Amino acid sequence: MFDFTIEAEDSSCKARAAKIKTHSGTIETPVFMPVGTVGSVKTLTPDELKDCGAEIILGNTYHLYLRPGTDVLEHFNGIHNFISWDRNILTDSGGFQVFSLSELRDISEEGVYFKSHLDGSKFFMSPEKSMEIQKSIGSDIVMAFDECVNNNLERSYFEKSVDLTTKWAERCKKVPLQSHQNLFGIIQGGTYRDLRKKSAENIVNIGFKGYAIGGLSVGEATDNMYEITDYTTDFMPENAPRYLMGVGTPEDILNGIEFGIDMFDCVMPTRNARNGMLFTSSGKLHIKRAQWIYSDEPLDNECSCYTCRNFSKGYLRHLYKAGEILALRLNTIHNINFYLSLVKGARNAIKRGCFAKFKSEMINKMKTGGDNV
Repeated sequence: MFDFTIEAEDSSCKARAAKIKTHSGTIETPVFMPVGTVGSVKTLTPDELKDCGAEIILGNTYHLYLRPGTDVLEHFNGIHNFISWDRNILTDSGGFQVFSLSELRDISEEGVYFKSHLDGSKFFMSPEKSMEIQKSIGSDIVMAFDECVNNNLERSYFEKSVDLTTKWAERCKKVPLQSHQNLFGIIQGGTYRDLRKKSAENIVNIGFKGYAIGGLSVGEATDNMYEITDYTTDFMPENAPRYLMGVGTPEDILNGIEFGIDMFDCVMPTRNARNGMLFTSSGKLHIKRAQWIYSDEPLDNECSCYTCRNFSKGYLRHLYKAGEILALRLNTIHNINFYLSLVKGARNAIKRGCFAKFKSEMINKMKTGGDNV
């Protein structure tokens, strides 16, 4: 089962509000997907994610293949049962690890030989293998295996990479998945407009349930990322979800929505939370700083998350400085809630016909406070 319905479009830009329906339920877009690489969004329980409003989370094929392994996932009849999550799950194909683990892999047209970051053992990941693993995982949305390329490389490499990603996408499409699973294709091409257009046309011609822009936020300037995202969505179907992979800051997400993106994921809210950096409606806030010692105010007066309803900045700073695990949990609850509330606010603004005003006000507000108050 897969259905994508556009409910509203903003008249001033490409922003749209839609619904995605799968076997595991409805996803309202624009949507942010918390990252649960190995089947867990770090420090949070499934119920806490639901309380924050999460409708879909993301897992990673490479990491789940290494641990716990497909035999375990098949024993539990898929990842939903294994992690006690009854909502949607998207799995990245392992293509990002082609970029992030470049020192531990060898790539060819057939696929990629990886050296496990856990124990050094070697294994081979082909497009077919990635699909087979994701079939065992049982995710609702499956990503095609692609080559994610560092944007600092020469154009000639990107030219070959676009062709390779196309060939791999064709091979992925031929592999049978479970009946409830839906395959998305990935567009590559770096920061080259003509290569992005070529890749988009190639991937759309193959035909997928949804389409992603990959290979951004991997070394290029922010302005280039925005330019390429805006340009590429013009070549992505209107009647299918558009997913910008691995992006990003709250401002990045608001700009992505303006460019017509429906789906986002990023480790930033969870990773930054564990490092003591919080996102608020008035800007970034580093909870470890001494200026919060005596603060009896919540992190964000506009936030209704569990953390902001119950605890002061002063107490949160104390927990973090004391090395208490609770600090990481409370920080993560807030950051995930902030991101999910941001995209929900954007969705409501699109439906009201005032997204441009919402975006401008949010960006301006996020520059006014935080650590500077």
